[in-house]
Amino acid sequence: DSGTEFWKLTMKKVLVVHYSQSGQLDSVVKEFTRPLVESDDISVTFENIKPVEDFPFPWPFFKFLDTFPECVYQDAPPIQEPTVSGDEDFDLIILAYQVWFLSPALPMTAFLQHPVARSLLNDKPVVTLIACRNMWLLAQEDMKAKLDELNAHLVGNVAMVDEAGSILSLFATPLWVLTGHKGPFLGGLIPRAGVAEKDIRASERFGRRIRDRFRFKGEVSPDMFRGLSAVHVNEGLISSEKTAKRAFRLWGRLLRTLGPHGAWQRKPVLAFYSVFLILMIVTVVPAGMLIKRLLAPLTRQRIAQQKAYYSAPSGE
Repeated sequence: DSGTEFWKLTMKKVLVVHYSQSGQLDSVVKEFTRPLVESDDISVTFENIKPVEDFPFPWPFFKFLDTFPECVYQDAPPIQEPTVSGDEDFDLIILAYQVWFLSPALPMTAFLQHPVARSLLNDKPVVTLIACRNMWLLAQEDMKAKLDELNAHLVGNVAMVDEAGSILSLFATPLWVLTGHKGPFLGGLIPRAGVAEKDIRASERFGRRIRDRFRFKGEVSPDMFRGLSAVHVNEGLISSEKTAKRAFRLWGRLLRTLGPHGAWQRKPVLAFYSVFLILMIVTVVPAGMLIKRLLAPLTRQRIAQQKAYYSAPSGE
C-alpha cells in the first residue's frame, strides 16, 4: 500500500564495512551501530571483510613483523568476494578498521582496492571508525587519500584508543597481540591492553547522533560529531608518528627487495629490525614526546593548527 511504499522511500540505508582480528573492533562496531540497528527507519547492512588467508590471532612474532612492509606500501592480500555487489545505494558507509604499523589494516586496504568499493563509495558520505593502540593519525591520512581517490566524502571520524596510555601500551598491546591475552601482566605492572569497556559501551552515542541526523535533517554532515569527543589528538605523538612512518617505509622497501611476504630471505633482516624497533620505541619515541612537551610554549600556534587538522572533521 502507499504507507509501505512511503516507508521504503524514507528508510535510510547504512553499510558497515569491518574486519576485526582480535574481536575488539567487532565489539566496538556492535555498540556504535546499536541505535541504528534498533531504529525502524534505518536499514543496516554489515560487510565483514574476509581475507582468502586470514591473519592469525595471536600473531606469531615473525609473522607479525613480516606484515609491516605490505602494510606501509598498501600491498594488500586477496579477500573473498564481498557480499554487496556495488550496485546498492547507501545513504552512509561506515568503515571500521584497525591500525597496523601506522597504516590501515591490510583487510580494509584490500576492500578499498576492490572494484566493488569504487562503485559503493563514489560520491557517498563516509564515517571512519578506528580502534587501535593510540597512534592513528597517519593511518587516517592514508585513509583520507584513498577516500579522495574513490570520490567519497569523509563526514566523521571516531578514534578509540587503548586505556593503558601512550607509554605503557607500548608493552601491553604487543603482549596482547603475541599472546592473545589482554592482561594485566607482571602483577599489574603492565596494565590491561585494549580499549576500555566503558568507552566501547559509550560509543553508541555516535550511532544515536547519526540516527538523529537522519531523522531530523534527512542527511549526515561533517559537523555531526562535534562536541562528542570523537577523537583526541596527542600532540606529543605527531612527530613520533612521522619519524616511525619514515622508518617503516625505509625498512619496508629493503625487505620487499628481498622477497615477498613469508620469504625466508627476510628473516635475518627482520631479526635485526626487531632490535632496532625496540630501541626506537624505548628511546626515540619518549625523547620525541619530551622534546615536544618542552617546546610546546614556543610552538603553541603550530600545535593548535596541527590538532585542528588531524581532528577534522569530527573535532576533539
